[in-house]
Amino acid sequence: MNKDQKQFFLKYLDDMFPNAKCELNFSTPFQLLVAVVLSAQCTDKRVNLITPILFKQFKTPYDFAVAKIEVIEEIIKPCGLYKNKAKNIVLLSKQLIEKYGGTVPNNLKDLTSLSGVGMKTAKVVLNNVYGAKVIAVDTHILRVSNRLGIVDEKNPDKCSIKLEKIFKQNIGNLHHKMVLFGRYFCKARNPDCNICKLKDFCKYYKKLDKQYKM
Repeated sequence: MNKDQKQFFLKYLDDMFPNAKCELNFSTPFQLLVAVVLSAQCTDKRVNLITPILFKQFKTPYDFAVAKIEVIEEIIKPCGLYKNKAKNIVLLSKQLIEKYGGTVPNNLKDLTSLSGVGMKTAKVVLNNVYGAKVIAVDTHILRVSNRLGIVDEKNPDKCSIKLEKIFKQNIGNLHHKMVLFGRYFCKARNPDCNICKLKDFCKYYKKLDKQYKM
């Protein structure tokens, strides 16, 4: 992707998603952290159905730290992987209390030291809560960035670092725009290539177009 293509890409996403924001519902940094942990291999819509029930009963790290894990499991069961997620939420709550006085850290190193918190989860929190110039790479961003040829990288964490270098002056809420673009347009199956204005320099479309012409 050259300079002109990069600017066109950014403008295109700006026009498509002028008010892009996190689709997970939360009121506090801690709630966002829990919601992102729950969102692993689960849709944001499903998480948003579960968290009001969960946060009505457990509001702070202190509540989760003393909670019966079976109760949490039962509430978050529809999110999938519920046993592991419940265990991690209780553990990270205890870690937040013991190490950080119940406050969600504002840096990557401390966040990723928490149970069940990888780079993607940490960067979602850093971007949404602390305004950090980071790009949290999920399955949508990984797909979009590789299809367009912005990067050639299948590892989400490495992809994240590369994207941050490429768009270092334009990060802002780019993460959310790329997620929405991948979720609703550049879908894993049946992407809307026919109406996409990026197809002139999209590696995926060029390959697809070549196959149709053979």
